[in-house]
Amino acid sequence: MQKTVLFVGAGRHQRRAIRRAKELGLRVAAVDGTPGAPGLAEADVPRVVDFSDVEGVLAAVADVELDGVMTISADRAVPVVAAVAEARGLPGIGVETAHRMTHKVAMRRALADAGVPQPRFAAVRSLSERRRAADEVGFPAVLKPADSGGQRGVFRVDSVDDIEAHLHEVLAASPTGEAILEEFVDGTEMNGIVVMRRGEAIPLTLSDRRRPPGVGFGVGWMHVYPPTIDPDQLVEAERVAGHTARALGLETGIAFPQLIAARDGRVVVVECAARVPGGEMARLVWHAVGVDIVEVQLRMALGEDLPDELVLPKRSQPLAVRFFTASPGPLPTGRVVRTPSLEKVEAFPGVVEAGSYIEAGEVIRPVRVDNDRRGYVIAVAPTNLEALERAEAAATLVDVEVEPA
Repeated sequence: MQKTVLFVGAGRHQRRAIRRAKELGLRVAAVDGTPGAPGLAEADVPRVVDFSDVEGVLAAVADVELDGVMTISADRAVPVVAAVAEARGLPGIGVETAHRMTHKVAMRRALADAGVPQPRFAAVRSLSERRRAADEVGFPAVLKPADSGGQRGVFRVDSVDDIEAHLHEVLAASPTGEAILEEFVDGTEMNGIVVMRRGEAIPLTLSDRRRPPGVGFGVGWMHVYPPTIDPDQLVEAERVAGHTARALGLETGIAFPQLIAARDGRVVVVECAARVPGGEMARLVWHAVGVDIVEVQLRMALGEDLPDELVLPKRSQPLAVRFFTASPGPLPTGRVVRTPSLEKVEAFPGVVEAGSYIEAGEVIRPVRVDNDRRGYVIAVAPTNLEALERAEAAATLVDVEVEPA
């Protein structure tokens, strides 16, 4: 009998995963609050409902026989997936674990209890708490919502006045009206992908998460695999990545820890998600080590076994991902007159994949949040730095025409 999996969220990243699910012979139900969400058109059972509303989602699929539930990329869908799984008796990570892995204050406290190395931090809920938080954390620091994503409302702050200037915007980006102030740790930021299999941590990739200067400093605009860090720090980073997932209660799932290899030799945790991430990380893992983490997540959602041949790395291919962005990237700013051609990008030496999110009529702006990334190119080479050179050169070849916005 054909199994049915429910996707919570049906955006661009989910659409690709929905197609993969159908390639594997699964029937797909999907919920999203946007009628034109691209994944809904791919689903066998599309339902238009705000996917942050657990009761609404449960009601929308009450007549659907489900074998599993999952999400891709959308952090705010993770607690909903966990709640739906519990309500329908399906495999899941549990609502408590989902809360710890999506609420940064709860996450930080759990990591502190487990002795996981991390930056100093303090919760901030109002302007009256800004001085107390600053005294606990110090400067420079990062101010961000406790429960948001996509680098929305993230600011580097260097004084109490900076906190006061940005706190209203940060709190507005948090569904629960909470913010967190964290020590700014200088070093090499990394994305990790770890498969948790019944409590066993299987590290797949650690890659440099390179960020632009300026207001978009939180956006990952390049990924480099393997990371450009000291071998001893790499060993420690793999240990910390697994320790983090366990400390947050993730027994079986995809862990997405973000780490910093600090210049003083430490490795600290920035945060950790329990989902297949966006930002083309699934494609990075596939090209780098030959593991399809979307298929892994699908099988986890269905409660199926995870054999070694599905989850263990098969190769180690140096590569780089470069996102298409405007200033300080190569894309022009303005309103798009026509969608770009990627023919020159795809023909560049070493390029194995490229994709564009650019649509006619949209406005390309300087990079500030994740949604300002308007496409990507992945290049491979004998070394990671050579791959980065190829990816950066290929990204300059995007042919897009704009007019003043």
